[in-house]
Amino acid sequence: QVQLVESGGGLVQPGRSLRLSCTASGMIYSPNRMGWYRQAPGKQREPVATITSGGRTNYADSVKGRFTIARDGAKNTVSLQMNSLNSEDTAVYYCNAEVWVPKTTYWGQGTQVTVSS
Repeated sequence: QVQLVESGGGLVQPGRSLRLSCTASGMIYSPNRMGWYRQAPGKQREPVATITSGGRTNYADSVKGRFTIARDGAKNTVSLQMNSLNSEDTAVYYCNAEVWVPKTTYWGQGTQVTVSS
């Protein structure tokens, strides 16, 4: 059974940093792409950052220059270093893993990030 387990969420003051981690277990094939999505109250889930098995990254415009995604392919882990956090970053953050053939998507249970003074 595939599981994505996230850690690292919490309450942080504006301008501070937080690091999220996610480990995928039970996968037969190493994910082609892993990433982070977030969903704020009343809003749709949106992509934050993704990274392919080849190391290609993609970031939402709102987090470019502040967030950094990294991946350990051997361990099927992905992390998200979040700096200069602001209130608009408050959301539930979900880890995502994709296998392209056959096309399969996996999600973590989500971890809450709250940015507030």
